Amino acid sequence: MCPHYSSCLSFFPHPQFPASNGKRKVDYILVYHYKKSSAGRTLVRRVHHNDSGARSAKQDQPLPGKGVQLEMGESEPHVDYHEDDKRFRREEYEGNLVEAGLELERDEDTKIHGIGFVKIHAPWNVLCREAEFLKLKMPTKKMYQINQTHGLLKKINSVIQKITEPIQPKVAEHKPQTVKRLSYPFSREKEISRKDNKVRLSNLKIINNYYVFIFQGITSLLANGVYSAAYPLHDLLLCFSVLQLLCEEWASYGVFYKYQPIDLVRKYFGEKIGLYFAWLGVYTQMLIPASIVGIIVFLYGCATVDENIPSMEMCDQRNNITMCPLCDRTCSYWKMSSACATARASHLFDNPATVFFSVFMALWAATFMEHWKRKQMRLNYRWDLTGFEEEEDHPRAEYEAKVLEKSLRKEHKHKETDKEKLTWKDRFPAYLTNFVGIIFMVGLTFAIVFGVIIYRISTAAALAISSTPSGRSSVRVTVTATAVIINLVVIIILDEVYGCIARWLTQIEVPKTDKNFEERLIFKAFLLKFVNAYTPIFYVAFFKGRFVGRPGDYVYIFHSFRMEECAPGGCLMELCIQLSIIMLGKQLIQNNLFEIGIPKMKKFIRYMKLKRRRSLDHEEHMKKKQRYEVDYNLEPFAGLTPEYMEMIIQFGFVTLFVASFPLAPLFALLNNIIEIRLDAKKFVTELRRPVAVRAKDIGIWYNILRGIGKLAVIINAFVISFTSDFIPRLVYLYMYSENGTMHGFVNHTLSSFNVSDFQAGTAPNDPMDLGYEVQICRYKDYREPPWSENKYDISKDFWAVLAARLAFVIVFQNLVMFMSDFVDWIIPDIPKDISQQIHKEKVLMVEVFMREEQGKLQMLETWKDKDKKKGENCNNHSPRLSRSHSGSLSSCHSYPLDV
Repeated sequence: MCPHYSSCLSFFPHPQFPASNGKRKVDYILVYHYKKSSAGRTLVRRVHHNDSGARSAKQDQPLPGKGVQLEMGESEPHVDYHEDDKRFRREEYEGNLVEAGLELERDEDTKIHGIGFVKIHAPWNVLCREAEFLKLKMPTKKMYQINQTHGLLKKINSVIQKITEPIQPKVAEHKPQTVKRLSYPFSREKEISRKDNKVRLSNLKIINNYYVFIFQGITSLLANGVYSAAYPLHDLLLCFSVLQLLCEEWASYGVFYKYQPIDLVRKYFGEKIGLYFAWLGVYTQMLIPASIVGIIVFLYGCATVDENIPSMEMCDQRNNITMCPLCDRTCSYWKMSSACATARASHLFDNPATVFFSVFMALWAATFMEHWKRKQMRLNYRWDLTGFEEEEDHPRAEYEAKVLEKSLRKEHKHKETDKEKLTWKDRFPAYLTNFVGIIFMVGLTFAIVFGVIIYRISTAAALAISSTPSGRSSVRVTVTATAVIINLVVIIILDEVYGCIARWLTQIEVPKTDKNFEERLIFKAFLLKFVNAYTPIFYVAFFKGRFVGRPGDYVYIFHSFRMEECAPGGCLMELCIQLSIIMLGKQLIQNNLFEIGIPKMKKFIRYMKLKRRRSLDHEEHMKKKQRYEVDYNLEPFAGLTPEYMEMIIQFGFVTLFVASFPLAPLFALLNNIIEIRLDAKKFVTELRRPVAVRAKDIGIWYNILRGIGKLAVIINAFVISFTSDFIPRLVYLYMYSENGTMHGFVNHTLSSFNVSDFQAGTAPNDPMDLGYEVQICRYKDYREPPWSENKYDISKDFWAVLAARLAFVIVFQNLVMFMSDFVDWIIPDIPKDISQQIHKEKVLMVEVFMREEQGKLQMLETWKDKDKKKGENCNNHSPRLSRSHSGSLSSCHSYPLDV
């Protein structure tokens, strides 16, 4: 049961503005802190005349409400100047709201100690004015038939509807429509936008969600502590309609298998939040085919692991291949057959099917983007946003303050100050701070990854000294697992730190509008979090094992630590482990800890604080809690940026390194099924109701998604080419295999080393650990043997494999890019039926206007005829009237013409 059902929406009486039932709806709430006098009475202060000049009598009076004024003769308690300034700014701002036509009432007699509320009601005329200002489209009387499919398509659609009926939400808004009302921007004058008053009222109620007339300037007041919160209320007048349906058909884990009631979400929260959940639903839906193909690829690897010749050769103990030590002195020689399990596991993800899966995921990403564009266009048509163009936002209060400061400086220097604005010179210190700050943060991320590398190397050397054979055999697994967990913890911590730093860097830039501020914040936060999340994965994929050197001439860090090398089966298995742990751990911890645990803990702390205050004031505790007090205890809405960011980073995990982890789409799908209901429950029950914002797309996030999709093609090409053994296997099969099979591939990839060529102090301390003396050991590389004239030099095989790898990258990248662009081109952005409906709406709108104008002309002609007949009657009844009485004749025509 939705917790909001327990109480109804608060109304408040007002003697000066009577309604039909003597009460008015609370549309919006402003919250502020105040200090009570020692007598327990609330100080309600009047507006300062000496600071603001003459004001109207209405504005000079304190707001109506439950605040108690000081009686005559009582001394005003001492109030510090900071609180006095806040009170004055509140009164000034509230006076402006009253002048704008809003009705306000203050309430300080609440259960929450020291908290005052300003209740705001928007009258009908204000709603109409704002609807006209926002150019909100409202349904007209005109209805038209929506084009329906015919023939075979109609039968297919009906079958699909019957099949999907159990997973459709049980809401009226989700049912397919056959007719639609013609919509037109609201006008208080045009008859075309007028319908029955009750219907008009229900349609205009959505304006209550926008509050443009309230929010201009409130941001700076919230930032300066003048108000502590500002929010609309959860609309419990709709207890048994919208909110109840959202709780039952959306914000419930029991309906995880159903589609979302997106139209209902948009109706309650506005278009911007509706588009986010629509995008999340489309993304989750598109993950289903990707997950199925990923499972098939993984099962193919499982089915063919026993037929994989290279892994069989590595596991065959009869080959008796002795490998060179993995570290200096403490590590001894080891048998290649001991890495059998790693080789078999690598085949699960490193097989020919992964190449197909990489191509499939690149085309999947392009199809997903096109599918979302078409879905977005359908929503724009359904929500009457087809002609909506975002107007330039009002300048932010911080920007205007900086411009005013610049103007005052110029006035002081006696310079012209007309049309001042902030230039790049004014912002240069902020730009420089941004550049240095971002470089520092990226460098910090690299430094942490480098520290984890040192940890891996030193821990591997320390564990190799272990006297127990089991300890020595589990060195690689232990080091890899602990290092990945360290990376995961660091990534989660730095994610929060980088989010705060990105916001601070954006604030010092002083962007002009809220849209500019949001886009710059998103770009910085994404850049820092992208580097933070993917740097450890990039290291394993492209750098680990590339700069190791060779036995006798290894590369050292700080002249002490030898660079770590990949496992005998390659680095792809380790990349898979790294990717899976970071992806799954990040999702589980962020979902369970950050999105569930921390809000619950904050709510519990606020509850304990309020309980402690109530125990101190029994009189306040006995009062009935109002709706706006309940909503005040909810978490404030922090925007959609964290929600989008989480999904965009996940989209990167699904697409960028999918060649190494085909099960990534499956885990993303399972996470998103929970994520949708978790976010829905959070919006309905845990957060204050957000202010609705109109939007026709998801903004800059779409460009970021496209960029990740293009980058994924390049990265997967390099992963297949350089990280996996796919290309070396192809080169061996077609150039070096004697019988056209993979027999002998493992021996071909190993080079030989004479143990007598070890540098002094690097040879194993126990050369007889295997029970016999080793003269030649093997290591993975393409180098000349010790009996060659150019011993240990890079062999021709290395250059052949490198050329094949680079050729594969070029061919794969261009081919997949071409296929993606072809998918983009062949799928139209606007569905054909939607484009036809939009054209039909335009034609119908022209017809309606023509009929309206014809009606006006006919009415005008009718009045003219009546005027003419009345004039003739006047002439017939008074033929003897002289010219001097013409004034009385004109009076026959002096009736009002109302057209």
